[in-house]
Amino acid sequence: MSVVEQARRARDAAEALATATRTVKDAALHAMADALVARTPEVLAANAADLAAGRDAGLSAAVLDRLALDEGRVAAIADALRQMAALPDPVGEVVRGSTLPNGLELRQIRVPFGVVGIVYEGRPNVTVDAAGICLKSGNAALLRGSSSAAHSNAALVAVLRDAVAGAGLPADAVQLLDSSTRDSVKELMRARGLVDVLIPRGGASLIRAVVEESTVPVIETGVGNCHVYVDAAADLGKALAVTLNAKTQRLSTCNTAESLLVHRDVADAFLPAVLAAFADAGVTVHGTPEVAAHSAAVVPATEEDFGTEYLSADISVAVVDSLDAAVAHIRRYGTGHTEAIVTDSQRAAREFVARVDSAAVMVNASTRFTDGGEFGFGAEIGISTQKLHARGPMGLPELTSTKYVVTGDGHLR
Repeated sequence: MSVVEQARRARDAAEALATATRTVKDAALHAMADALVARTPEVLAANAADLAAGRDAGLSAAVLDRLALDEGRVAAIADALRQMAALPDPVGEVVRGSTLPNGLELRQIRVPFGVVGIVYEGRPNVTVDAAGICLKSGNAALLRGSSSAAHSNAALVAVLRDAVAGAGLPADAVQLLDSSTRDSVKELMRARGLVDVLIPRGGASLIRAVVEESTVPVIETGVGNCHVYVDAAADLGKALAVTLNAKTQRLSTCNTAESLLVHRDVADAFLPAVLAAFADAGVTVHGTPEVAAHSAAVVPATEEDFGTEYLSADISVAVVDSLDAAVAHIRRYGTGHTEAIVTDSQRAAREFVARVDSAAVMVNASTRFTDGGEFGFGAEIGISTQKLHARGPMGLPELTSTKYVVTGDGHLR
């Protein structure tokens, strides 16, 4: 089936979803969750085929980790759907309203986009998260995952479609596009008028290609070259804990810290401890000469290192002279995702927050908290690093647009 035909079916499904009640949508989400748990062996068998193919193809450990499913991860994905069902339905929410001087009643309400296309890499959990968040917000989802997860995604979508249909909604509310060639992506990017918005989620090259080539409106999610800045006024014990969590809690996510900046005033006290901790955790440090002076294990950092989203057990480290220098470094190399400062100075924290232009700024907290679930939004569709429509974790409200409803009594202009 062509992408155009799938998009047409999605439009028909979106029409039904737009008028579906919260009760019906929530029942479908619970049915999807229950079906995933009941059919876990089927999903894991498909995932095992993808993992075997990935190992044969030489995929990195980080990519394989993003691809892997087990009973615990499938259960967590199902729980995310149940948590989503418990969240308020954004559709129909009144954003603002008033009675105009002429007596017209004006309301701006949230409405679904309609058909949402998602292009993403690895991570089969995105398949379920995207399907669920689209359904709850009244949108039909066209899912184009990577070829590396083709078996997993096909199994997951088969489960989800059966559950959606069993709950009384159109199965075509969730559709998987062919991932064997790039043709499906190209067709999706050209389906203006059938697809209302396109969301790329993955590496820099994927996002850039979609943004530059799509005629369908795009909400840009971004790569995460996230920084931790240890200020002169930092509690060094706290700084060590935050830095290690930000880097090592999970290596393969976009909110993982990829760069560490240390104020010169605390460098001699902090660097030996953090470098030893990185060594114990198996993290390779790419550092400046000042950093390398504290450990022979430090690899000389290049210009490219400071701009790299590693998604692996690597981190770039530099010493900076001031908060000004830290902000300048972040503005030069950062991707607008998440930056963190560790400090006991309220002045430094306020200045950092005001001057760092990113979707999320952490004060004395790990970058790993930039996540829809951690923010209480439920499963997210991605982290937007752009400034139009949505920024940061994109939850249910961000998957809607608005329209104005004007009610009169025979009013004429």
